[in-house]
Amino acid sequence: MLEIVQNIKIGFINTSIIEWLGVLTGLLYVILISFKNITAWLFALLSSVIYVYLCFISNLFLETGLQLFYVAMAIFGWLKWKKDSLENETNIIKWDYRLHLLNILISGSLTFIIGYIFDNFTTQANPYTDAFSTIFSLVATFMVTKKVLENWIYWIFIDAVCIYLFASRGLYLTSLLFVLYTTIAVIGFFQWRSLFKLQVSK
Repeated sequence: MLEIVQNIKIGFINTSIIEWLGVLTGLLYVILISFKNITAWLFALLSSVIYVYLCFISNLFLETGLQLFYVAMAIFGWLKWKKDSLENETNIIKWDYRLHLLNILISGSLTFIIGYIFDNFTTQANPYTDAFSTIFSLVATFMVTKKVLENWIYWIFIDAVCIYLFASRGLYLTSLLFVLYTTIAVIGFFQWRSLFKLQVSK
C-alpha cells in the first residue's frame, strides 16, 4: 500500500505541463457544460487536442481515437448550441427507456468485439476497459450535444472506469481529474434534472 502511495506521489511530481493543461481545460469544460454554458465547447476542444497526444504516447489507441472524436464533437456541439441559442431552442430532453436499452445492448456488444480485437492483435493497454470508455463515451458525448438529461448517468459510470484506466498508465493527475468528473457528473445530473422539471412545469 505504501509503495502504491509513493508511486502516485512520484507520478504527480513528474506530471508534465501538457497534462496539467489537459486536466485544467477538461475540468473547465465539465463545470461549464453542467451550467449549460456554450463556452464549455472551446475548453472541450483544447482538452481533446491535448489528450490525443497524451493517450497516443501512453499506448491507449482507442482512447486516442475517442479524443479525435471529441475534437469533432466539440466543434459540432458549439455549432449546435449556438444554433439552438439563436432559435431559442434550449430545452433539455429525455430519451425513452427503449433507446437506452438499445444503446446499452449495441455499445456493450461493440465493447466486447473491439476489446477482443485490440487485445489479440495490437499492443493496446487495458483493451476491454479502454473499449468500454471509448464506445460508451461516443454516445454520451452525442447526448450532451443534444441536451439529453440522462447523459450524466452514463458519464458517472464512464468516468468511474476511467479513474482506473488512466491510473494504470501512470497518468495519476488525469486519474484524479476523473474523480472530479465523476463528482461533477452527479452534480450535473441534478442541475439538469431541476431545469428539466422547470421546463415541464411551464
